[in-house]
Amino acid sequence: MIKNVTEHVIYAGVDDKELDLFEGQYIIPNGVSYNSYVILDEKIAIMDMVDHRADQEWFRNLEEVLDGKQPDYLIISHIEPDHSANLSEVLKRYPDIKLVSNAKLFGMLPNFFEVPVEDRQVVVKENDTLSLGEHTLQFIMAPMVHWPEVMVTYEQKDKILFSADGFGKFGALDTDEDWACEARRYYFNIVGKYGMPVQTLLKKASALDIQVICPLHGPILSENLEYYIGKYQVWSSYEPEDKGVFIAYASLHGNTAQAAQELAELLRAKGEEKVSISDLAREDMAEAVEDAFRYDRLVVAAPTNDGAVIPVMADFLKHLEMKAYQNRKVAIIENGSWAPMAGKIMREQLEKMKDITILDTMVTICSTVKAAEREQLNALAEELRG
Repeated sequence: MIKNVTEHVIYAGVDDKELDLFEGQYIIPNGVSYNSYVILDEKIAIMDMVDHRADQEWFRNLEEVLDGKQPDYLIISHIEPDHSANLSEVLKRYPDIKLVSNAKLFGMLPNFFEVPVEDRQVVVKENDTLSLGEHTLQFIMAPMVHWPEVMVTYEQKDKILFSADGFGKFGALDTDEDWACEARRYYFNIVGKYGMPVQTLLKKASALDIQVICPLHGPILSENLEYYIGKYQVWSSYEPEDKGVFIAYASLHGNTAQAAQELAELLRAKGEEKVSISDLAREDMAEAVEDAFRYDRLVVAAPTNDGAVIPVMADFLKHLEMKAYQNRKVAIIENGSWAPMAGKIMREQLEKMKDITILDTMVTICSTVKAAEREQLNALAEELRG
């Protein structure tokens, strides 16, 4: 796909609608885009590459955009393979091209490529600039957003921020869907652990006059930038985005599922406007992680299984711990027919996380939901609403 971002900044990226799992683990029903850009000036710069799955189409796009000209620079903002897999072929096709990036990235480059690049390197550091003619590139380091070598680039003439993986989302560019939903799922599962580095980058970006954001995945953002930047401020500070309750459950024989559903109904009846519920064994784990971060309250409901908590719940809680889940209220529902242990184990996992308030009411189901358990569920709904 080729299109103008501005008169001399051209999008040359590729949609991948065949890939089923991003990074081998995240379901992408609408595919993903690999974004690459070309700046045409006295000197020509290619801004990042694409995944090996898209190399043929990308090179065709480059040939059309370059129209016989030779590029002078390849800016590499992130060495992850979905943005750099074509490096060896780029060096063959454009033997005079210079590689522009930071020392950390050049130090990591041999992990992926056995090609000599020492005589091609242009090493930049914080706020260094590179003139292409009318366009000037300013380099801003963004370590751990989400790899240690990441940098972003600000183009001063057209006021474009090339934001690396920041402000990215799942989904091919021709997908008609709400930006926030898939951008949120992308953020918390890909970048979510690194809230402080994202906050640092946002502080640096606030000093720039940004009119366009060009990420490495997802659509180019050129309108209402306050909305997108505001989302990143909330997400990276680990503040809840919405007031609501997310109920995540796993169930062996349907009884824990029944308890979760009854709690959801009680909350709605008591006036809770936003209640989301997920069967962890059947629904996308990445979406469950997204919803846990989205809402200010979480309920985990699971049975005891082989003297422990059912594995899919243990996995969900481990995902939250890995992504730095924090600053939330959490309630626990456990089930056990003779020796319930799920509640104790879930509490121990939650206590490893930062600023998690575990509610006093813990519902214990003995096999099936009966009158006594319904009283506990009602008490829990009251506490969640309090």
